[in-house]
Amino acid sequence: METVFRPGLLKNERVLITGGGTGLGLEMAKSLANLGATLHLCGRRLEVVEDAAKLIRDTYGTLAFAHKLDIRDPQSVDQLIETIWSEHGPLTALINNAAGNFISRTETLSANGFNAISDIVLRGTFYVTQALGKRWIKHQLPGSVVSIVVTWVWTGSPFVVPSAMAKSGVDAMTKSLAVEWGRYGIRFNAIAPGVIPTEGATKRLRPKNTNQEGLTKRNPLRRLGTGQDIGELAAFLISPGSSWISGQTIALDGADHLANGAYFTEYFDWSDEDWEAARKAIEAKNAADKVTRKP
Repeated sequence: METVFRPGLLKNERVLITGGGTGLGLEMAKSLANLGATLHLCGRRLEVVEDAAKLIRDTYGTLAFAHKLDIRDPQSVDQLIETIWSEHGPLTALINNAAGNFISRTETLSANGFNAISDIVLRGTFYVTQALGKRWIKHQLPGSVVSIVVTWVWTGSPFVVPSAMAKSGVDAMTKSLAVEWGRYGIRFNAIAPGVIPTEGATKRLRPKNTNQEGLTKRNPLRRLGTGQDIGELAAFLISPGSSWISGQTIALDGADHLANGAYFTEYFDWSDEDWEAARKAIEAKNAADKVTRKP
C-alpha cells in the first residue's frame, strides 16, 4: 500500500478500532498497520474480527488483536478496556467506527428500530470514549480520539433520521470533549465520509440499486471514496504531527455535500412496493450477519 507518510510513523501507537472487522473499520486498520501501529479490533462477531486481525498480522507484520465486544453494554466496554490496559499496555488512540444504519420512512420506524441505531452510535460511542478517557486522565496520559460521523451532521438527511440524530450527537461530543479534556492532552476529531462503498452500507442504504454510476457522476471529483482515503486521514489525525488539531470534523467526500446537499432524496419517488422490497432486502442482510455472530 502506497502512503504519503513515512514508514513506521505510528509504530508507537496502540489503537482500538470499534467495528474493526469489516468495512471502513478494517480499511482504516490496514492503513494504520501499514504505518506500524499495534491494533485492537473489536466487534460483535468474533470470527469476523479474528479473521481481520489475522489478515493484518499476515499482511503487514504488525501486532493485531481481536476482541468480541458489544459497545451497547457499558460494563462489557469497561471490562475490555481494563483487560487491554493491563495485558497489553495503555492504548494511545481510539477510532469510534462501530455503527448501524438502514433506510426507513420515519413514520413507519419502530422504537426498536430507532434504538438499534442510536444505542450503538450514540450510547456505545460514549461508553467506549468515557471508559478510555477516564484512564488517560487518571494515569496522566495523552490520547487521541477519531470518530466516524456523516455529512448529515451539517445537512440532515431524510430516511436515516436515527443515524443523523445519533451522529450529530457524536459530532457534539467531539467538540465538547475537545474543550473539556484538552487540558489533559486528549484530542478529539471526527471524519465525515461521503460514499465509500462497503457491502453492509450498500445493502442497507441502497438495497434496490447497487449501481454507483449516478453517485460518481454527481460528485464534483467524479469518483467515490476508497478505504485508503479514510485510512490516510485517520492516520493523519492520530499521528504526533497533528498534536494541535482538535475539535474538528473533516468532510471526506470530494465536496459532495456542498454540491448536492442531503443524501437519499431520490427515495421520495419510491412506492410502497419499493419500500417493502427494500425492507425485505435489509432483513435478509441482517439475517445473514447473525449467522456469523456467535452467542
